[in-house]
Amino acid sequence: MAIGVTNNTFQLNIVSAEGPLFSGPAHALAIAGFDGELGIRPGHSPLLSGIKPGVASFVTGLKDPEEILYISGGIVEVQPSVVTVLADTAMHGKDINKARADEARRAAEENIVKHANDVNFAQAQMDLAKAMAQLRAVELSQKQRRR
Repeated sequence: MAIGVTNNTFQLNIVSAEGPLFSGPAHALAIAGFDGELGIRPGHSPLLSGIKPGVASFVTGLKDPEEILYISGGIVEVQPSVVTVLADTAMHGKDINKARADEARRAAEENIVKHANDVNFAQAQMDLAKAMAQLRAVELSQKQRRR
């Protein structure tokens, strides 16, 4: 993920049910909205969108690497100078247990096969999407540390 940035910033607040994850100035935010990927920069038009399970990244310093988060879902509110992410669950990519996420992916794939014809299929698909997003956050965080 490469986010284009400018010298300008906006106030970014990221909170989850567990508590705040980040509050401060940011140059850009990339997040998975229900209707597609959202790239948010200072002065963005007002927007309210649901968030699907995925990876969010944001830039706090022009020379700093992107911060990588896993977000399980929630909403994002964008105003020209303030962006608020209200996440159901959010974690820094570096804090995710890769083995546990891999096991969750495997279990979700098994459930999809088992429940292909019943109501649990949708839940199994959501579980798989969350596990895959966690694994992507781990992967991106590891790439950041190698640079």
